[in-house]
Amino acid sequence: MQIGMGRCLVAEALGSLILTGTVVGSGILAARLASGNDAVALIGNTAATGAILYVLICALGPISGAHFNPAVTLVMMLRRKLSVLSALLYVPIQVLGCVLGAWLAHAMFGLPIMQISTHVREGGPQILSESVATFTLLFAILAVSRWRPHAIPAAVALVITAGYWWTASTSFANPAITLARALTDTFSGVRPVDAPGFIAGQFAGALFAWIVCAVLLPKEAKD
Repeated sequence: MQIGMGRCLVAEALGSLILTGTVVGSGILAARLASGNDAVALIGNTAATGAILYVLICALGPISGAHFNPAVTLVMMLRRKLSVLSALLYVPIQVLGCVLGAWLAHAMFGLPIMQISTHVREGGPQILSESVATFTLLFAILAVSRWRPHAIPAAVALVITAGYWWTASTSFANPAITLARALTDTFSGVRPVDAPGFIAGQFAGALFAWIVCAVLLPKEAKD
């Protein structure tokens, strides 16, 4: 069935909004309930994010590919699974959806809609962590799509769930979500001054995954 670009963009916007709303909203509630215990708060934040990712990819993957992430869109464009024009349309929609998701979370919890994060996440280890997290995410998507395409929703959800705990940055792995999280001064935020380093690391990790998978997973004849 042919799916029009309009439906794809609506799917990307909706998925990005719900994903970011879940990340920010669960972070707010987790921080409130954890009484200052960041480890407990992170557990709540992690579980909600992994769960919603699985659902969103299952629900919206057949429509738009369920990217919700400019790094994923870039790699799919480089692999010629997505046209340049489509990629250029996807990215601003993803960013808009993520920002609206952060604002929705603020509204649901009675917080000021417009915020700027003061949550410090600076330094080389943080940027390296984002490179590693995004590499792992893209590697999982590309490798699992080759061998077990029906397992992609679970693979992505599990990669992000694990990434919250094995990376120093808690695995943003998404430039659009990074921009949105710079606009929330809550548990999941990142200072705007730290965001460019995160985004650079994320795109670097995505490109490295593309290169590695081009070597490990050469195109099949049917491609």
